[in-house]
Amino acid sequence: MAMNRTINNITVVGTGVIGNGWIARFLAQGYDVVAFDPAVGAEERTRKAIDHAWTSLEQRGLALGASKDRLRFINTMEEAVAEADFIQENVPEREDLKKSVLGNIDRYAKPEAIIASSTSGIIPTTLQSNLQYPERFIVAHPFNPVYLLPLVEVVGGESTDAAIIKEACGLFEKVAMKPLVIHKEIDGHVADRLMEALWREALHLVNDGVATTEEVDTAIIYGAGLRWAQMGPFLTFHLAGGEQGMRHMLEQFGPALKLPWTKLKAPELTDALKERVIEGCESYAGNQSVADLEHKRNEFLVKLLDLVEEYWPESKSLVKE
Repeated sequence: MAMNRTINNITVVGTGVIGNGWIARFLAQGYDVVAFDPAVGAEERTRKAIDHAWTSLEQRGLALGASKDRLRFINTMEEAVAEADFIQENVPEREDLKKSVLGNIDRYAKPEAIIASSTSGIIPTTLQSNLQYPERFIVAHPFNPVYLLPLVEVVGGESTDAAIIKEACGLFEKVAMKPLVIHKEIDGHVADRLMEALWREALHLVNDGVATTEEVDTAIIYGAGLRWAQMGPFLTFHLAGGEQGMRHMLEQFGPALKLPWTKLKAPELTDALKERVIEGCESYAGNQSVADLEHKRNEFLVKLLDLVEEYWPESKSLVKE
């Protein structure tokens, strides 16, 4: 089914936080985007979200021809996907809902169009099981804010054509993303499983009275987080081993891995734990609204991405031939 063609027409189905992030990224890279979302007020919310993201996108650098005016909302699914070369689905994380929406997309889209889902946890084989053309379906899971963070996890299902994955990765690289192809399906993919492991331990620390939410955040901000932005956990530990790198690190610290430091199971999310987490976050945020915090986050990410690119200018594509 796959062919060497240029992907020009992009449709985004579902315009929540993630869908709007996709739209902003595609627009900033000079694409025309069609959006579909039957919710009342969807277009108004999307255009407001694009305005909010545009300052950061301008700081990162817009592609030639990039314009917020290249977005069109279409009132029916059939018309929205009819001419699309690539369709990104972003409806809420419910398997029955996603299957229903993907089925409609599959029915109305031209057979050669690529269909991608932003699902953070459902494996593609499950979502493509009832499609007429399952070979053109992939998971393309991004990270919030999608318009700034470059990682996108790309996963094919049992019926996915390998050429479709390659074509999709080509598109993602054109819109300044880092596609990470995951070759073995697993619930939650890779990045979210890593984040969930940290989140699970953070909840235990708060639940057991070991640390407050602010103290946990401080431990990450001024410790692991600074290193992970450049190297990630494996290369960080490679440096911890001195001249012999990871070999010495595992020989010296490997036995400690047997110690029961990790609780593995999440704590019961009781009302008391929820209130402790909520009150901790609200206290830590102080008078700053969520919008204020998002603005500061975006300013930080723009500067951080510039720094990452400065230190990894030779960064190679993650897509294996």
